[in-house]
Amino acid sequence: MRWTIACIVSLFISVLFSPQAAGKAGAHARPELLQWEQADKVLPKYSVFKVRDLETGLEFVVQRRAGSRHADVQPLSSEDTAIMKKIYNGKWSWRRRAIIVISDGRQIAASMHGMPHGAGALKNNFPGHFCIHFYGSTTHRRDYVDLSHQLMVLKSAGKLAEYMQSSGPYEVVSAYITGFKEQDEKIVKLASLQNLNWKGILPDVDNAAIMAMPMLPEEDIMFELILTIPVEIEWYIKNKGRRCFNGDIRLVRFSPAGPWKVDSVKFLQENDFLKKSAG
Repeated sequence: MRWTIACIVSLFISVLFSPQAAGKAGAHARPELLQWEQADKVLPKYSVFKVRDLETGLEFVVQRRAGSRHADVQPLSSEDTAIMKKIYNGKWSWRRRAIIVISDGRQIAASMHGMPHGAGALKNNFPGHFCIHFYGSTTHRRDYVDLSHQLMVLKSAGKLAEYMQSSGPYEVVSAYITGFKEQDEKIVKLASLQNLNWKGILPDVDNAAIMAMPMLPEEDIMFELILTIPVEIEWYIKNKGRRCFNGDIRLVRFSPAGPWKVDSVKFLQENDFLKKSAG
């Protein structure tokens, strides 16, 4: 009996620590959340590395060509361009996506958009370059941190839920509207009080932006459980064009230390995404 148990334990340990098991464990490890200053050194100009799309798992190879505040990169070949375009459903887009950058055995959390722009130098059937952002990186022209990219970086690193739970009400609203802008179900779900059919709502949004959001002093909301925030939002709805919303977003939490959540039903009804109930 003891011999049998010893054999089973030995077999379990050998399987657990086999190269195949180690490989699988490594494949599911969270990517590093590197600050841009660190990523800039790990991935210098002209370095070649792999990009993995978090949602689809598709991978392609790129080369960094330029960029001082984030990485300006190009697909390495026409085949890599074709894979990238497949990730974006065959159409180039400014929409941000969570990605994992893979270089020399390291996996780094990052975000990309899918729109060729500017100059390109490689023979790759890609008319220009695209941008990859890391934690804390900024845009070139305005030198500001792009919230869409930063949320995708956190999503890639597995830290998006932690960020949402610790954010104040105005940060939650900003992330919530950004989730609509990027058609990202995970972001919107984490910010929403109700669990809705987001797949039937988000694809209708071509773009969204907060134009105004007056902010109360922190001490005025410290112990509040329900908060009404006035906002002005500019929507671009598929096949309908521009629409403006001037109204309120209601947020709730269940304790002063709890996370803020958006009352999505009320907000979506007022923005004509949901039909109002008869009652």
